[in-house]
Amino acid sequence: MNTNLFYKKISIRWADIDANFHLRHSVYYDLAAQQRIEILNYLGLTMETMQNQGFGPILFREECIFKKEIRLADHIFINTKLAKMKPDASRWSIQHEFLTTENKLCAIINIDGAWMDTKQRKLLTSMPTTVTTLFNSFPKTHDFIFS
Repeated sequence: MNTNLFYKKISIRWADIDANFHLRHSVYYDLAAQQRIEILNYLGLTMETMQNQGFGPILFREECIFKKEIRLADHIFINTKLAKMKPDASRWSIQHEFLTTENKLCAIINIDGAWMDTKQRKLLTSMPTTVTTLFNSFPKTHDFIFS
């Protein structure tokens, strides 16, 4: 598996900077969401696959804890890990850490999510084994739990 998939260098763009010359708060969420989609795509769970099978991810909670500002010239990595999951992967929590090249923590994004039936607009209570296997392949946080 591509380990760079879960630990990825990001580029800070001029448009990502706010009036205080550091990363705008909403950009953290956008970067984390982009990485999640890239991971799912790489592992074979593409938007097209989800659309064809009639399900997609839904978030219940998304929070960012800011630790150290990120500036335009900073070299930043996002480290993505699974923090919690039901055994069938129908519910899950993912953690994104924004780190400097010196491994200093800049921010943590925690999300809680599930899968929704996109036709019935209801939460799914069980997932295909392919999704469970895919989520089991994620790196886990040091305090990962099956819920």
